[in-house]
Amino acid sequence: MLKKVLTGKIHQATVTQCNLDYVGSITIDEDLLRATGMKANEFVNIADLDNGARFETYVIKGEAGSGIIGINGAAAHLVNQGDKVIIFAMALMETSEMDAHYSEVVICDADNKIEQTLKYPTSLDESLDSLPVVDL
Repeated sequence: MLKKVLTGKIHQATVTQCNLDYVGSITIDEDLLRATGMKANEFVNIADLDNGARFETYVIKGEAGSGIIGINGAAAHLVNQGDKVIIFAMALMETSEMDAHYSEVVICDADNKIEQTLKYPTSLDESLDSLPVVDL
């Protein structure tokens, strides 16, 4: 049986630009992509913490170190520059793979730099309390 599992999350990122006149997608700083294991062209879900909007789109790699979180195309109607968002990446996984899986999580500072990294265990035999928090 396949289950949909969180693989990576960018938490508390600030939208730096909204570009309605673009084909679509979300542009994300390459540093954040690498830290979470997300890839260009991967589909992600976005939740806007300011207005509750949720949508799905694909990733475009932004310049490393730029802090860019750009919402492009029609989704630009759903958010505003300055909004805080959570970006989720997922994968289908066999249940037998799940106990060894960890989700890579990044918490952003006000400039979309990595403030903390976390690993979320998928196994029910581990707790978040037993995992190290890495302050950068």
